[in-house]
Amino acid sequence: MTTQFFDEANVVGKTFSGFGVDENSLISILGKWNKDEAKTFRTITTFFIQDERHFEKWLVEHLDQLKREFLRFQDAIVLWTMHPWERDARLIKKALTDGPKSYNVLVEIGCTRKSDELFGARKAYHSLYDRSIEEDVASIVTGIERKLLVALVSSYRYEGPKVHEETAKSEAKTLYNAVKNAGKKHPMEDEDVVRILSTRSKHHLESVFKHYKEFSDGKGMEEEVEVYLSLKHTVECLSTPHTYFIKVLEEAINPDADEKMKEGLTRVIVTRADVDMKVIKKEYPKKNGATLVDKIEQMANGNFKNFLLTLLARGE
Repeated sequence: MTTQFFDEANVVGKTFSGFGVDENSLISILGKWNKDEAKTFRTITTFFIQDERHFEKWLVEHLDQLKREFLRFQDAIVLWTMHPWERDARLIKKALTDGPKSYNVLVEIGCTRKSDELFGARKAYHSLYDRSIEEDVASIVTGIERKLLVALVSSYRYEGPKVHEETAKSEAKTLYNAVKNAGKKHPMEDEDVVRILSTRSKHHLESVFKHYKEFSDGKGMEEEVEVYLSLKHTVECLSTPHTYFIKVLEEAINPDADEKMKEGLTRVIVTRADVDMKVIKKEYPKKNGATLVDKIEQMANGNFKNFLLTLLARGE
């Protein structure tokens, strides 16, 4: 085989790595290979094995991976074209199906959507599944976070600018005491903690979290509830959502990320493209040393990459 063939084989191998598939390279290379070249490729890559009968076949894990990578572009397009209410309803349903590791999606939607948007997602969920989000969360989630998650997805917050500072300070003290007394009672079981985080407006909570730092010698609540993941995600999504979304993107792009984490890349870019992506892109390099666009250029492939980059460029 020629040097050109081995160069092409190397390119084909790379099209299967990262996120998405480099469709153009596959078409231009695989479409012209003859049978001998295709056979040689199967013998020199790690994608295939020979059984005891010397039959060459795909390794199941690589075949499943390739199927997923081909689907990434399709999934991103489908998610983008959905009505936002249906999109959130389907994301919630999937998170509940996927289990506890995906419950951050429930927090994400419950805390970062406007009241009318969350109400719309509840209507869409009812239409799609003949059940309410609240009853499914209450019946499926069995952990300590159930009460908080039900409250968050049921929320309809005031969105005006008015804040009563004395109330905010008092509630900050309530949250601080709940966190400090966590050894006696789990903060997510505290009715006042759930009430404050699930009902108060974003402006009010901004003041609450500011006062919290006064009680905790400058530490933010999200720092002090690190071990209570759903509670930490809740505080982050309510106070600095861009920080939360950057972490989701970091976890998704990590080479060791599992498939559920990887899905966060599409979800965040699609759902935040017209909301706060400018802020996310601005803050991303401060924590990662590279721009989000550069990361996508490095990690993603083909049409999937091109679509994500197009969404990231919206509004520029």
